[in-house]
Amino acid sequence: MSVYYRQTADEVMKLLDVTSTGLDDYEVQTRQALHGFNELTEGKRTSIFAVFLSQFTDLLVVILLIAALISFLLGEVESTVVILLVVLLNAILGTVQHAKAEQSLENLKALSSPTAKVMRNNQITEIASEDIVVGDLLYLETGDFISADGRVIESHNMHCNESSLTGESIAVAKRNASLDEAYEMIADQNNMVFAGSFVTKGRGLVAVTAIGMETEIGKIANMLETAKEKKTPLQVSLDDFGEKLALAITMICVVIFSIDLMRGRELVESFMFAVSLAVAAIPEALSSIVTIVLAFGTRKMAKENAIIRKLYAVESLGSVSVICSDKTGTLTENKMKVQYMYVDQKVIPQNELQTDQPIVKKLLIQALLCNDALNQGEKEIGDATELALVKLGRQLQLDEMLVRKHYTRVAELPFDSERKLMSTVNQIDGQTIMITKGAVDVLLPKIVKLDTSNGIMTMTDGHRRKIEEVNQDFSQNGLRVLAIAYKVIESNRPINTVDERGLTFVGLAAMMDPPRNESKAAVESCRKAGIKPIMITGDHKITAMAIAKQIGILEDPSEAIEGHEIEKLTDRQLQEQVQNYSVFARVTPEHKIRIVNAWQEKGHVVAMTGDGVNDGPALRKADIGVAMGITGTEVAKDASSMVLTDDNFSTIVKAISNGRSIYTNIKNAILFLLSGNAGAIFVVLYATIFGLPVPFAPVHLLFINLLTDSLPAIAIGLEPHNPKAMRDKPRNIHTQLLTKTFTARIVVEGLLIATSTIIAFLTGLESGDPLTASTMAFATLCLARLVHGFNSRSKASIFSIGVFSNKYSWFAFIIGFISLHGVLLLPSLSGMFKVAALSNTQFMLIYCLAILPFLVIQWFKLLFVKNK
Repeated sequence: MSVYYRQTADEVMKLLDVTSTGLDDYEVQTRQALHGFNELTEGKRTSIFAVFLSQFTDLLVVILLIAALISFLLGEVESTVVILLVVLLNAILGTVQHAKAEQSLENLKALSSPTAKVMRNNQITEIASEDIVVGDLLYLETGDFISADGRVIESHNMHCNESSLTGESIAVAKRNASLDEAYEMIADQNNMVFAGSFVTKGRGLVAVTAIGMETEIGKIANMLETAKEKKTPLQVSLDDFGEKLALAITMICVVIFSIDLMRGRELVESFMFAVSLAVAAIPEALSSIVTIVLAFGTRKMAKENAIIRKLYAVESLGSVSVICSDKTGTLTENKMKVQYMYVDQKVIPQNELQTDQPIVKKLLIQALLCNDALNQGEKEIGDATELALVKLGRQLQLDEMLVRKHYTRVAELPFDSERKLMSTVNQIDGQTIMITKGAVDVLLPKIVKLDTSNGIMTMTDGHRRKIEEVNQDFSQNGLRVLAIAYKVIESNRPINTVDERGLTFVGLAAMMDPPRNESKAAVESCRKAGIKPIMITGDHKITAMAIAKQIGILEDPSEAIEGHEIEKLTDRQLQEQVQNYSVFARVTPEHKIRIVNAWQEKGHVVAMTGDGVNDGPALRKADIGVAMGITGTEVAKDASSMVLTDDNFSTIVKAISNGRSIYTNIKNAILFLLSGNAGAIFVVLYATIFGLPVPFAPVHLLFINLLTDSLPAIAIGLEPHNPKAMRDKPRNIHTQLLTKTFTARIVVEGLLIATSTIIAFLTGLESGDPLTASTMAFATLCLARLVHGFNSRSKASIFSIGVFSNKYSWFAFIIGFISLHGVLLLPSLSGMFKVAALSNTQFMLIYCLAILPFLVIQWFKLLFVKNK
């Protein structure tokens, strides 16, 4: 340990009012802080049993359970068993699909390094990271994981990768915090290190200023804990719909039960019929059917690189009206790439560079020599900007390892964030050459000559202005620019920063993280679908604007805003102005949450992408949190609703398209269930009002409910993806499920099914046998509902979308048809289900009546409904 380390450390420790040898006074408060973080990150896992029990809290299910209990007390064991089986099946399906364990906070805890090197009693000691306290001195080297926040006392070319916090892959150079900064506790990204990041280059000494919940990660953990997840539009609609439906059905059953009693029917018989009607009318399998449809949808989406973590997020995708996307890795390739070089007094695109030009080759060789990055196939080591130069060299058949071996490095001045320069000394063609690389504004004043294809020239004011103009043009287009220069020096002598002057300019390298090829088309698809794409990034405003303009997100510079400007706005002002901006640059985690909330307060459904720990709270706050599967941290993934396995913005657009189709399918399945149930209710109401015998035995209604509801509804939910789904605007989340049009379709289609069933029932009564009438009504209702499954596949006619395009609908129909005829024709089942033997004529009448609603509805669709 150097004397400087010790002296500086002692001064900083005094400022922190702690000594490295006497930490006892701080043990209690730091342990409490750490305990708070550990307690928060324990991960509250909901047991499977608790999830299972929660399936029975739905109002519709509670009504059925009460009906089952009363049925049991009245001795109707068969009905009790059937009701319980239906409810139990629903609960099991719901548990299998919805049981989940949130791991976000546990993964935050996992970001702690198991050990850390600290200086205590003037010695470097390795301790468990959980034993770090405020005031400790962390000794950091290349590759070390940082376990606490701290102020940099001394940095020897130390660079830290903070992508887990910021989402940006470029390592941050760390500089010493001056004593004035330490006294005033002035912290910035360059004189602080943060828990959860790691050292990519160099070494340093850091005074710990925060641990546990007080670190930046701890603060994010707290935001993650308090950020509430919102119910999806479908969940809200189904909850509201369920309450209204339960109330309506209960009232209908009470009315029918009261009328039956007044007409002298036995109490038990009347009650059992009312209970059976409630069982038939309540679509208690609705949540299970929706769950199954969503599960199948997630499997399809997984094949298209979108893994759904939260099932109900699938249908929310169909409502997304705003996509807040990170820049790095989502809209871009997350790899710095040289775009242009300025050499020999002209700008050359990277694809036009040729090493047969001596001056170009010289520039590339010097860029590889003043460089520490390595490209080892799939493994890339080093700073992103240096890697861009290495990859360009590989493209032009210049291997950095061979170049460095041929031109030996004999000395170096590492990059310093204050100097903004890096220099190496190499033996080149018998000369000792010092190569310097760095920021243009810093390097240009140190240059006195210019290297060209016509030889070395004196640097004039005109040359200098030209370089400045090129640099400004590159910068305004979001390019990161490095200047490269050199000079011949004496061999075998030490160098220092004084030598970084009197240089000869070779050229500029302009690079950026380029946008993905498919991003522009995906943004255009969003706009056509009525979705506003937004860029939210921690990167510089100019860089963000350049990328956003290239891919079509930004049209006017006034649509970009920086984080410090957001801080000046109240929540109300931000809500009023948020639609004016398409690019949000230099934002913090708090800004991201405010932006998402502002859009939500304006009634939008927001999808938010992210990959870093800092994105976790915003991902959870958004209606659809989208994490990156390749570059994303586990915290981001666990806080999200969806994970992209290809980190590609276009995959989100595909997922939204699928989500729209899935929601349409679910709505069609609900239409099928409710119109069929309405048909049964209308028939019972008709018989009750006109004093006719009971049209259905309780076991009939239970059979209809169990067989002709679930299978066709699931098949409708699996309708193939509609490629026209992205032609419409996102649906309004405030639009209720039961709109006037939707309710009208339920009533009309239910009346058509009821009319056919009533005709069959009345025809059976003419034979004088109530059992035959009940059998014909039962068979007609069953078959009509099975055929009605084809009607409900789409708003358009089945002939427009393809009669055989959904194989599942045919499977459901065939299974239902065979099961119904098994009950009607097999003696062993006829008695159990209380059905009479029917003649061939009666069977033919049943077939004709069952298909009649189908023909009427299809005729109407062919004439009046466009193919959608």
